[in-house]
Order: sequence, then C-alpha cells, then structure tokens
Amino acid sequence: MNKAELIASVAEKSNMTKKAASDAVEAVFASISDALAAGDKVTIVGFGTFEVRDRKARQGVNPSTKEPIMIPATRVPAFKPGKSLREVVAPK
Repeated sequence: MNKAELIASVAEKSNMTKKAASDAVEAVFASISDALAAGDKVTIVGFGTFEVRDRKARQGVNPSTKEPIMIPATRVPAFKPGKSLREVVAPK
C-alpha cells in the first residue's frame, strides 16, 4: 500500500472526502515526525511505538576497496509494533 492508497482507504472507511483524508494523513505524519525530531516517543496503544534510537559509531568495510572505515554514530527512527498489531499480522 502506498500513500495514495492509504488516503483512499482512510477516506472510504471514515466517510471523508479524499482531500480531507489527505489532510488528516499528512497531519498525522507531520505530528509523528515533529515529535521524533524533538526526541519524544510516540505511542499508539494497540498499534505500536515510534521512537528515535541512537546507533554507536562502528567500524565497517568499504566494499570496493576492502579498507576499514569508521561509520559515525547516528540517530535513526524506529518502530516497535504493539501486541494487537503483531496478533493481526501473525495470528497464533
């Protein structure tokens, strides 16, 4: 499912116009992005948690020259699915 299909699905399930659904989806994405940029965690009960994780600096290998290189520390967004979502995706 891509973004356009998500917007169409939200519009259909909530009896909204596609324009209103697009605005709602964009607002949700912007709110999650803003919270993560501020260092906050976003928890949606039953769905999952969006958070920022720190990756330590580490040594890697340049695949073309086979020389060791240092990969700098970075911050990356991460998603941990909630129990309800895991059960829907992989029922017991």
